[in-house]
Amino acid sequence: MTQKDYSKTKLACYLGFVTQAIVANFTPLLFLVFHREYDIPIATMALIPTVFYAVQLVTDFLCAKFRKIDYRRSIIVSEVTSALGLVGLAFLPGLFSSPMVGILISVCVYAVGSGLIEVLCSPIIEACPFPNKEGMMSLLHSFYCWGTMGVILGSTLFFALFGLENWRILACLWALIPLYNIINFATCPIEPIVQGSDGMSMSQLLRNKGFWLFLILMVAVGASESSMAQWTSAFAEASLGVDKAVGDLAGPCGFAFFMGIGRFWYGKKGQNMDLRAYMTWAGVLCFAAYLVASLSSNPIVSLAGCMISGLAVAIMWPGSISLTSASMPGGGTALFALLALAGDVGGTFGPSLVGICTKSGGDDIQSGLLAASIFPVILVTCLLLIKRKRRKGVV
Repeated sequence: MTQKDYSKTKLACYLGFVTQAIVANFTPLLFLVFHREYDIPIATMALIPTVFYAVQLVTDFLCAKFRKIDYRRSIIVSEVTSALGLVGLAFLPGLFSSPMVGILISVCVYAVGSGLIEVLCSPIIEACPFPNKEGMMSLLHSFYCWGTMGVILGSTLFFALFGLENWRILACLWALIPLYNIINFATCPIEPIVQGSDGMSMSQLLRNKGFWLFLILMVAVGASESSMAQWTSAFAEASLGVDKAVGDLAGPCGFAFFMGIGRFWYGKKGQNMDLRAYMTWAGVLCFAAYLVASLSSNPIVSLAGCMISGLAVAIMWPGSISLTSASMPGGGTALFALLALAGDVGGTFGPSLVGICTKSGGDDIQSGLLAASIFPVILVTCLLLIKRKRRKGVV
């Protein structure tokens, strides 16, 4: 029997997460371009991330609802829709009397791709016969960080060399990555996620009380990560008094770099570590970083707190997936989809809480970040409860 080569599977999933980073982070860089070119009010731009995450949440839910999913066809659809959404962004706004309609249609299309990538890439890697599953999962998720850095740095460089007016060309260039990755997913080996069955149904999982603890953990993980990630640019601009380009580089790009380093390091060196204990101490560090960012009167120290939080949350998302799948090996597609759904709920709620508390605190972003420090506390509490229940044989 010919031994299967899973290196192409790894490459395809790595580029899948890079694709997700592109569709999630490219359009927000164009908000001011849309405002100037299409005369769209800045306040209306809030519809773009709202629609993106809403469609992604619906996609996560539908994946959890349907047990029988053809992984190869579905993951190829994710790359096709991601590419179509990016190309549509360049052309559809000009076809409507209200350009925002064309933008939102494009967002809906690539949000479907993003949701499918989030649900499917992790179990595809989990099903491969790799010796260090936890490390491989962390390494996989690091490519979202590298993709985020790449789209911010690459777009900033492109705009500096060729001007903002050529943003449509850049949208089409970014679409080449998912288009190329269609070939990888069409030809790489993909193993069954649960051998001999379709896995547990959504209702079966939700009736399991132990599983709810993992869902709450994922909500806290998503909120801990996104609260800081989505506010670091504004925080850098406000605290350091720099322009948007520098704010993007010092804020979300720096955050993604440290998060990527944390995931890459654990992927290479974490095979002999207790994952749950490592995540617990990382959660404590995350809480401390949030306090430094929100309470320090020195802008540089506060920004350093933001960066350290990126390092601290690095293991949280992939680690939570590994912990849950190890506790419920028969979970199947529904398990991964519900975890993604819970993470996205946290990723939507967390930044919203920061915004509300920032506004009530007189536009003081540090007040919003202080409120968000509750999320790493919830995260650590969940991990301690999982440890306790595991000793009792409950999870």
